[in-house]
Amino acid sequence: MKKEVKDTIIAELGEKLKSFPHFYLVDVTGLNAEATSVLRRKCFKSEINMVVVKNKLLHKAFEASDVDFEPLYGSLKGNTAVLFTQTANVPAKLLKEYKKEGVPSLKAAYAEETLFVGAEKLEELAALKSKNEVIADIVALLQSPAKNVVSALQSGAGTIHGVLKTLGERPE
Repeated sequence: MKKEVKDTIIAELGEKLKSFPHFYLVDVTGLNAEATSVLRRKCFKSEINMVVVKNKLLHKAFEASDVDFEPLYGSLKGNTAVLFTQTANVPAKLLKEYKKEGVPSLKAAYAEETLFVGAEKLEELAALKSKNEVIADIVALLQSPAKNVVSALQSGAGTIHGVLKTLGERPE
């Protein structure tokens, strides 16, 4: 491979590392062409950008990054695909579908500004909450007291004193 081509690939990988806040390194050694195409389609549907890379070029892109990816260097063996995503837990949930088959398997990930190394981290990554999931949880917590007030008003309490009395009698 010519030096200009390598430099271009390294630069493109570097841009992806900057553009996407999360990525997974996946071992795709056991996937044939058909299985790889199926995985690419599933990634596309889940808004994951899948790139099969040469480990040496990815290593160079990591070295050129502002982030210290040194703990990931040991994961750069075999055939590697990088799953770039905007939502940290989406690739983990996709990889869990394949867990029974063992291919592709998680090598490492960079999610929520944290490095995860090893296939055993898949459950931990799948359990991460996305920004939208956290916002939904907060909204639900904020809605609970409002729902209590509305139900107290609807129960006939009618006055502020009645609402306070009704809310005070409810178990927490």
